[in-house]
This record gives sequence, C-alpha cells and structure tokens, in this order.
Amino acid sequence: MSGQVRAQVDKYFEVVAHRNAGEPEFHQAVAEVFESLTVVLERNSKYADFGLIERLCEPERQIIFRVPWVDDQGCVHVNRGFRVQYNSALGPYKGGLRFHPSVNLGIVKFLGFEQIFKNSLTGLPIGGGKGGSDFDPKGKSEGEIMRFCQSFMTELNRHIGEYTDVPAGDIGVGGREIGYLFGQYKRLTNTYESGVLTGKGINWGGSQVRTEATGYGVAYFVAEMLKAKGESVEGKTAVISGSGNVAIYAIQKIHQLGGLAIACSDSSGYIVDKKGIDLDLLKEIKEVRRGRISEYADAVPHAEFVAGGCIWDVPCDVALPCATQNELDDSAAKTLIANGVQAVAEGANMPTTPGGIQAFRDAGVAFAPGKAANAGGVATSALEMQQNASRDSWSFEYTDERLAGIMRGIHARTIETAAEYGKPGDYVHGANIAGFVKVADAMFALGVI
Repeated sequence: MSGQVRAQVDKYFEVVAHRNAGEPEFHQAVAEVFESLTVVLERNSKYADFGLIERLCEPERQIIFRVPWVDDQGCVHVNRGFRVQYNSALGPYKGGLRFHPSVNLGIVKFLGFEQIFKNSLTGLPIGGGKGGSDFDPKGKSEGEIMRFCQSFMTELNRHIGEYTDVPAGDIGVGGREIGYLFGQYKRLTNTYESGVLTGKGINWGGSQVRTEATGYGVAYFVAEMLKAKGESVEGKTAVISGSGNVAIYAIQKIHQLGGLAIACSDSSGYIVDKKGIDLDLLKEIKEVRRGRISEYADAVPHAEFVAGGCIWDVPCDVALPCATQNELDDSAAKTLIANGVQAVAEGANMPTTPGGIQAFRDAGVAFAPGKAANAGGVATSALEMQQNASRDSWSFEYTDERLAGIMRGIHARTIETAAEYGKPGDYVHGANIAGFVKVADAMFALGVI
C-alpha cells in the first residue's frame, strides 16, 4: 500500500511541476508538503478523492497587472503587479504584499501556497493568498513610492475587501507603503473599510504588536520547542540571520525570555557580539540610518564584523534563519549540528534548503518550518481584523498575550499531529499534516468549487 500511495503522490507532483514550469521555489514548497501526504493518504484515502489535491495546488485566482508610475523627473516606468488568491476554504484570502526586484509569479505562488497552511495552523478563519510587485523601493523618494503605491492600488482595489481578500505588508512594504495603499483604496471606494488591509498605523486602525509579531512569534515558538525537550531559552545563545523587522524583534524577545542573541547579518556580512546584541544600536543603524551591519562593529569595540561569510559558522544553541529563502543549506546545517545547535526555527519563508532540513532530521535536531514558526505575523494581522470588525483597540500587553497563546497552540497542534501520524518530534510533518487536514476537510464540506 505504501508504495502505491508514494507513486500516487509522485504523480501528483509531476503534474504540478509540468503545469508550473520554471517556478523552482513553488516546486520546492509543494514538494515539502507532498512529502507529508503519503502518511495521510495511507491513513485516509478520501483525501485523494474529488481532485482535492489537484484543486489545492491550483490557485483559485491569479491576477497579473501592469503598474505605470511617474518618477520625480517626469519619466514613466512600468512594473508588474501580482495577487495570487490561492485558497479561501477557511476564510478570506490573507497574505502580504512584497515589493522587491526578485518578485515574479513563481515566488508569489510559493509564498501563497505556504500561506494556506500557515494560516490554517493559526486556528483563525483566514485563507491563503500573496501578492506584490517587482518594484524596488530602495533609492526611491517618498513621492515616487507614494505614486507607485497609488497606481498599484488603482488596480488591486477591484480584487480585495474585508470579506474577500485582506493583504498585509511583507518585504519592501511597511507602515509607510500600507498608508499610501490604504489612502488610495479609501479614495477610490469612498469607504473607510479599515479591515481591507492590515499592518496599518496604530492611530488609524492598526494593531499593537503587529510590527513585532513575526519576530516575537518565532521566539515564542522556539521557547515551546525547548520546553518540549525539558529546556528553556534562559541562558541559551542564539544566532539570527537578517537584521530587518523579523530579526530585530526575534532578538528582542529572545533577550526578554532570558536568552542571549549573539549574531545577526545583512547582505554585506554578519556581526558577532558575544556580550549580546545591543538592540537599541541595531535599530538605530538599520531603522533610522538604514545603514550596513558593519557600522555596529565600528561602534562596539568588542564586536566582530565578518564580510560575506556564513553566519551559521557561529556556534549557538538556537538558530533562527530570518533573512530569505534557501539561505541555510546542508553544509551550513552540518556546521550548526557539529557546533551543538539544539533547535532551529524558521523566521523567514522557506529559508532552509531540503538538504538542510534532512541534515537536521538525521541528527535529531528539533527543526520547525516557517509555516509553523513564523505564523505570528499573520496571526496578529487576523487579530487586527477582529479589532477592525468590532471597532475596538486592544492594549500591547493583551495583544502580546494573545499572540503568545496562538503560538503555543500552533506548537501543540504541530507536535500532537506529528505523534498521531507516527512521526513523533517531526515538526515538518506535524505542521504540513495539521495544516493540510483542516483545509482539506473544509474543501470537502464546501463541495467541488
């Protein structure tokens, strides 16, 4: 039976790869989920009925549009905009907008596919979607960014709404961009539909903790991973790749939980501060000055800057990849293992290669995929939607408490599901199966649509 099911899953993947040629990131995301499907189909063959897996892998809607905008010199530029509305079985599409030159349809589909299961794991009524543009905000003036956002929303507004699709921010889309996008939506629709976008400013419908949520969430999750091993974050050293929003607030929460974050990075290299990263200085460099990580070492005599190199060479108890996809490969994983890493949790989307994941599994290192570990951002976005719907505003402490509870719940569902399906301690199988089963059951209930 197992061989037949494996062959069936392999056939599903061949079809997906053929229909979505030239989209390696999407193939990688699908392959990871499909790896967990064999045990599900062996347990309950109904999930192979009614084209469910084929429907799950095909977005409900893919929107591609041009985004013309005028720079400060009066020259017209044309970028490409995307919104992939992947699956709405559990609720309105929910997922961020990414503005970065690397954005293409395959990237957006990989992110949207991951979002289905991530959102399912939160336990909140939200479906999966993702979007963005190949526009690069770096080096652009405020006026240019505003005009681009207004042009982008001029088309996107036709396809979103608080009961249809609720975008948020992602790489390149922060509070400034969300403000311009929301302003244009309000102007075009003549409605103050605050629930149509999340990540808004606190004074006009935003949620406390939203800025911190993804970083806080991954720290809460790794705390649960260590707790399951009879350990705690207290006294542990942590290495966090990246130095953007997710990394900064993962560092902050690790420190609050009693750990010591000793290294972080950007595209130029990484810094090591064995006394613990000075978060105020890091924020000053990256958020205020928008400088390079090397400036940290210039200001802190005992810190070391390594140009280029691999941050995973730094020995640590906890590793949190929070930069970008496929940054942690099998070689880096083996280095971390040799240096005694106890737990790895993904703060970015798919930052670990399949070879890296396998290395951690083979070594018995606790490894949590992004769809479980970095769900704090979308979870807090859903809490923002709740506040908007009830015209309410919650305190920072209450929202943080809700976030911590959601992350504990995701950890419990993940680990319990892994054990139920004969994969004890395997967070990848647990997250994939728990996310899949909930969405699949909803799709059965709604019929073939």
